Amino acid sequence: MPKTDTVIEISGLSKKYRLGQINSGTFKEEILKFWPKIRKSKTGGIESNNDNEIWALKDINLTVNKGEVLGIIGRNGAGKSTLLKILSRITSPSEGKIKINGKLASLLEVGTGFHPELTGRENIFLNGSILGMTKEDIQNQFDEIVNFSGIEKFLDTPVKRYSSGMYVRLAFAVAAHLNPDILIIDEVLAVGDQSFQDKCIGKMKSVSKSGRTVLFVSHNLHTIRKLCDRAILLENGIISTEGDVNEVIRKYSQHNTKIITEVELPPPKDNSPLIGKKLFFTDIENNPRNTFFLRESWKVKFQFEITEALPHVIAVLGIVSNEGITISSIWSEPKDLKRGLYFVDYQINFPFAANELNFIVSLSCREKALYYEENIGNVVISEISIGEQPAYQASGHGLLLIEDRPIIQES
Repeated sequence: MPKTDTVIEISGLSKKYRLGQINSGTFKEEILKFWPKIRKSKTGGIESNNDNEIWALKDINLTVNKGEVLGIIGRNGAGKSTLLKILSRITSPSEGKIKINGKLASLLEVGTGFHPELTGRENIFLNGSILGMTKEDIQNQFDEIVNFSGIEKFLDTPVKRYSSGMYVRLAFAVAAHLNPDILIIDEVLAVGDQSFQDKCIGKMKSVSKSGRTVLFVSHNLHTIRKLCDRAILLENGIISTEGDVNEVIRKYSQHNTKIITEVELPPPKDNSPLIGKKLFFTDIENNPRNTFFLRESWKVKFQFEITEALPHVIAVLGIVSNEGITISSIWSEPKDLKRGLYFVDYQINFPFAANELNFIVSLSCREKALYYEENIGNVVISEISIGEQPAYQASGHGLLLIEDRPIIQES
């Protein structure tokens, strides 16, 4: 790609913070506390104690091109906000170089760049001036900014009286409509309601189509996937993965899921002849997994033991959302059983929404539960879809009964 298409070029960028607290005692106490932590180098300089430092970013190399929407993802503390603050010139790097070609507008925290005593109207002009816009440029965009923000009634109210949602509405409207070459958005959009978030995503798409660049940080992987073509994954201050947004999200989901594909079930609370043994989680080809994509089919295998012959035995699997809502229950076909070890394979074809799921297991004889356990296991449905069928949104629907009953088999 030609050199002129590069709007951000980062080389060897690192940021170091020193841990500790200054000013917590008298001057003498501070000197005595701080002195053991430093030592003179041979050249007369001072070297800090390594235990007292943390690298928020280490050796970041990144190029962002004109018109690109780059997603930045990672766990809390991975270095995302530090990177954006350095790009926004709020803080300076410890090492490395940054080249930025064009005007940059950033929305990092609620109320950033607003003067609380000024009205919404006055802050629009203040923000525009900070971005290098003339008064005439701001006036040309003024009506569009106000319409987009939806705060016309409060335009002449001091922003210190705004709610956090109103702050974000006005701040995003200003940042997006004053034609910056580069727009940087942190997790702050999560404060707004869903309709406004969708409106912002639409605006960011139109911004990129007009040739401007967007850097977007969010924990909402669905939004990242919908908005971005390329993404980076930050882990412990370094870029661990970079490239196609679906691939980066896949790596992030894998890294952040505790992989437990086999769960030992608790023993029965009394002398029940029905004893739950294990749950196994696999994909449709029986490979052990506990993370699945939206609309992907997967399996749960429930192993149990019976210590005496019993008629009309049913094994039940309940699937429960992270919010504690029972989404579905699946019964096995009733079966008369002799002593032995058995299992039921439950094939899960239902299109769950992205969520963490756990399970209820129950064993009954003649419709009387002789074994029951809840909050068992953990399966993650990731944000990535592999089909077009609408996902089920967990809500207060209660039990969903699955008619296609699996069969109890000898283990």
